[in-house]
Amino acid sequence: MNLIKITIILLFVGLSTVAFGATKPNVIIIITDDQGYGEIAAHGNNIIKTPNLDALHQQSVRLTDFHVAPKCAPTRAALMTGTYPRRAGVWHTVAGVSLMRPEMPTMAEVFSDSGYRTAMFGKWHLGESYPLRPHDRGFDEVFWHKGGGVGQTPDYFGNDYGQFNDNTSKDTYFRKDTPELAEGYVTDVWFREAVDFIEKNKEKPFFVWLATNAAHTPYHVDRKYSDPYEGKGVNAKFYGMITNIDDNVGYLMRTADRLSLSENTIVIFMSDNGSSAPTFNAGMRSIKSSVYDGGHRVPFFIRWPAGKLNHGSDVPQLTSHFDVLPTLINLAQLKEPAKAKLDGMDFSSLLMGQSDWPDRKIVVEVQSIQVPKKYNGPSVEKNIGNVVMTSRWRWANYHELYDIKADPGQQHNIAKAHPDIMAELEQAYETWWTDVSSRNHDYVEMILGDDQENPVLLTCHDWHPDDGGEITPWNQRMIKEGQAKTGWWSVNIAHSGKYRISLRRWPKEAPGPLQFGHLAKLKIGEKVYTKAFNARTDTVVNFEVDLEHGSSKLQSWLDEEHGAYFVDVERISQIAIAAN
Repeated sequence: MNLIKITIILLFVGLSTVAFGATKPNVIIIITDDQGYGEIAAHGNNIIKTPNLDALHQQSVRLTDFHVAPKCAPTRAALMTGTYPRRAGVWHTVAGVSLMRPEMPTMAEVFSDSGYRTAMFGKWHLGESYPLRPHDRGFDEVFWHKGGGVGQTPDYFGNDYGQFNDNTSKDTYFRKDTPELAEGYVTDVWFREAVDFIEKNKEKPFFVWLATNAAHTPYHVDRKYSDPYEGKGVNAKFYGMITNIDDNVGYLMRTADRLSLSENTIVIFMSDNGSSAPTFNAGMRSIKSSVYDGGHRVPFFIRWPAGKLNHGSDVPQLTSHFDVLPTLINLAQLKEPAKAKLDGMDFSSLLMGQSDWPDRKIVVEVQSIQVPKKYNGPSVEKNIGNVVMTSRWRWANYHELYDIKADPGQQHNIAKAHPDIMAELEQAYETWWTDVSSRNHDYVEMILGDDQENPVLLTCHDWHPDDGGEITPWNQRMIKEGQAKTGWWSVNIAHSGKYRISLRRWPKEAPGPLQFGHLAKLKIGEKVYTKAFNARTDTVVNFEVDLEHGSSKLQSWLDEEHGAYFVDVERISQIAIAAN
């Protein structure tokens, strides 16, 4: 065979490899925060300007009945694990139940096990300490803020999205665990970091999780983005934050073109829950935190030119957040996670233009409480809700039924006219509840004294509140105001030994007087320790205690009404402790 024929054959094989996906595709998931289905111009919003998202919409397959959880951390847990959020240990955004179970295989681990370089930039919100950090869960490179948003309690104190009117100002984010100053507006930082990672890893398959903090409160953005929306009857800063996201999406897509990566890169764009500030809601009822469609039906675009997807088309079938992992496993031919029970279904056939899809039932719930409860009527507390969805029906809160095809705004409860449908969907809910509820009281523990992270910072963001409520001092404004609240952490002592436990009212990077009380109290299991302090001059109260290996509860007080918002736990020696 002559050289020309060999060259032609090799060229054909190379082209076929790209065209039919034998070369592993790169994968980029862009997930925004609190951006609803209606906050994209291509979805009918005639005020917002999103030209780059509109272009991506045109080039993609769009899932038009795609659902997530009504709040952000549960959505992220479902995406990462391919399971219902509660199965992953996450059903709220604070209060110790936004921590993802460490034994659950994650999307990042699946990609890593299949030879991908993996990176995440921006928002994680599934745990800040070992073994819950993103770099414990399969990501090679990580640059992130802590907590559920910039300016929340676990985040570096004083961050404010970057002082966007002064290019010399910076916020501090974390390179894995190392604080690092970053210049510029927060969303620009995440996209800049993602582009840098892509440029350095363009010769090998990569997976990028790019999760913006925007457009979550507080609404901060450069006036060049918000001014065009002033006087138009919308939240100008919120809309401006989304337009800034749009600019960055354009920057990322141009980078992929410049590096000749676009053809074999899967790009997914989506949001984590419904809008927090809608003025155009695409005809849907309610907003973030609701079990009506406005709380959880979100945009989902997927683009992969080499994958022969049915680009430019809509997929109307019912799909959900936990379907993404099994779909990517198939599209990218990844190794399936061992011993994992996936709740999701692979929807890749729908992306190819096929229409055969079961009329499945999917449950969405709100559980903004410590221990999940069934919603069995309108009399229970407001922080609970549920809906069972099919392609046609929405069975909500035990006593409501909506025909989503005839009544997409969910204005007409027709439960009394369809007792058979009500009974069928109620039974589906009961079966689902039994399936996912076996570990409702099994809180994820924070590991103390392990060599992988020592010391460990505990913050009141992850308290299990003493009053059993839904709220802890979860943002830095609450810390500054000195919110009166107490709570405890679910912990596991990795090694028996001597530990130094430091109680603070302010974080290390912004020290200040303890302010409350005069006698600090520390409780670990059944043991209680006390120590006097001067509230005006002391900035920390240190205890040195012997702890035994195993599960426990840890709690601290500065006075009866105020727990220590920040507690450092450090193993200072490993010793054998005699059992009592």
